[in-house]
Amino acid sequence: MSFSLDTPSAQTLKSEARALRDDRAKAGETLSQGAALEAVARAHGFRDWNTARASLPERVAVPFQLGMRVTGKYLSRPFRGLLIAVSVMSDMQHYQITVKFDDPVNVTPTFMFSAFRQRVTATIDIHGNSPARTGNGIPQLQLRAD
Repeated sequence: MSFSLDTPSAQTLKSEARALRDDRAKAGETLSQGAALEAVARAHGFRDWNTARASLPERVAVPFQLGMRVTGKYLSRPFRGLLIAVSVMSDMQHYQITVKFDDPVNVTPTFMFSAFRQRVTATIDIHGNSPARTGNGIPQLQLRAD
């Protein structure tokens, strides 16, 4: 099964089932957890809870989050910085991120002149490496949680 930005995790459906039970309890109705899971699964287009559970991931992993401190290399230059923008791309395997560097990074390959960057926006995979490569095959951006 392919996942999109609106694909819920199994954990999300379980939370929805709990909320449904709580809402029904407030209305004076009794609903078992099993019946709530079945109702939520059908609401998401699945035949039943077992089908939903087998089709969905347990949790959607989010390795990079807004405000996270990071380290890494940009164009082979080391940096430390702060993630000031993070968005999941439609394939659920890549992120569009913006890093604000603590100290400007000189991105020129030679020291005969300088070109400093204070922030960079790039696409990275779930491991923190950009699919874009430098001329020698190294990822343009390599990102790690601090």
